[in-house]
Amino acid sequence: MKHQEETLTGRLSYFLNPFDKRYEDLTKGNISGNIIKDLTAGLVVAMVAIPMAMGFAMASGLRPEQGIVGGAVAGLLGALFGGSKYQVYGPTAAYIPIIGGLMATYNHGFLILASIIAGVLLMISGVAKWGRIIAKVPNSIVVGFTIGIAVVIAFSQMGEVLGFKSKLGYGLGEQIQNIFNYLSEFNVYALIIAIATFILCRVAKKVSVFLPGPLLGLALGFVAAKTFWAENGLVLIKDKYGSIPTNFFVFTMPVLPASWNAQIIFDLVYYVVAIYFIAAVESLLCSRMADRLANNKGTPFNPNKEFWGQGMVNIFTPLFNGFPHTGALARTAVNIKLGAISPLAGIAKFAFKLLLAAFLATYLEEVPMACIGGILLYVAFNMVKVGELKEIFSMRSNIHLMLMIYAAVMLPFFGFLAAVLSAIAIYIILNYMGEHHIIKKFDKADHIYRAFNFMTDKKTTQKNLINY
Repeated sequence: MKHQEETLTGRLSYFLNPFDKRYEDLTKGNISGNIIKDLTAGLVVAMVAIPMAMGFAMASGLRPEQGIVGGAVAGLLGALFGGSKYQVYGPTAAYIPIIGGLMATYNHGFLILASIIAGVLLMISGVAKWGRIIAKVPNSIVVGFTIGIAVVIAFSQMGEVLGFKSKLGYGLGEQIQNIFNYLSEFNVYALIIAIATFILCRVAKKVSVFLPGPLLGLALGFVAAKTFWAENGLVLIKDKYGSIPTNFFVFTMPVLPASWNAQIIFDLVYYVVAIYFIAAVESLLCSRMADRLANNKGTPFNPNKEFWGQGMVNIFTPLFNGFPHTGALARTAVNIKLGAISPLAGIAKFAFKLLLAAFLATYLEEVPMACIGGILLYVAFNMVKVGELKEIFSMRSNIHLMLMIYAAVMLPFFGFLAAVLSAIAIYIILNYMGEHHIIKKFDKADHIYRAFNFMTDKKTTQKNLINY
């Protein structure tokens, strides 16, 4: 495969081929059994993905059906043109603060414009073979911004969890202030549903990988809202968004601003870079994790083709009334644990997700918003993984610990790009000048690591990787 990528023509031919060596495991052993495993994985992942996609869309300032159709289209395009055998594509938590910030100021047409530009840059990066360069972003920064995003998501859902009818707004400071301002709207029944959904998501995953916890949580909320708590003031999805349409394939176009100024140009560049960076880093991390988790002995993921596929995902998905998507860590892990061995599972997920959503649409709109809050709290909780924290401590270097804390604290208050790019800049400067000349290592770093390791389960690292 490598010799094929040596020329530009060979590279483009390889990138445009949807049926490459990623399907090699389908022909090994029982072919019909392998196909059934992939189709089963696609069905279960679709059931898990529907409520999560709706939640990510609504948390980003969009409509629930935009998450459903976006995840389906992204899953199809990523499976056909991505670089991984196992990766599942869809909306991810990392995009919530980015898209939410954009939608607070602009509109869906502006989001499409930014996503298309980012998609083109991703495709160019694949052709230029930049995959390995992006993969060099230190893990401490990635862990830090993941923790920061978890904080953003958790606070953004406090209004749904507490049953508020008023919006908390955008920005951590404003949200904290409004939590106190709207306490008179607190609904204890919403809180109970959110907690029950959170617990159900966690328990279902431990009982069986075939149990779609988030979908069961929606079912619980639906029953509560229609029967024993029907008169208790629960805010439903339809109360905020109206009916969920089933004409999913709505074509939407990018919208150029009526007039350009320095602020609009700056914002466009900001969101393009943010979409590009998240798609690049998250997809490569997910692909690498997938190969390791599946114990892939055959063709490994190709970072350059993954960039190409991510570019197609982020160009075409928004055009179908969607928004930026990337490799989804949680759904990829579920896909592998269900036995998926090829991109056929992702293609199946596309079909099953749209069919299920069309069938369930009239029921989904009757679900309390507290269920969505509970699901997203579950997502935020699982983003902070003890195994990754242990890995940072095990480096026994204050530089990486400081970078993680810096990114985690900066992101909720100053935004994704300011936090991550400044953290990368600090890392480059310190690396260039030499760590030992700038800041001394903690003399007690080893003791800190040992104490942290003692307080946590020794098997946590492996568990968190699998259960993300």
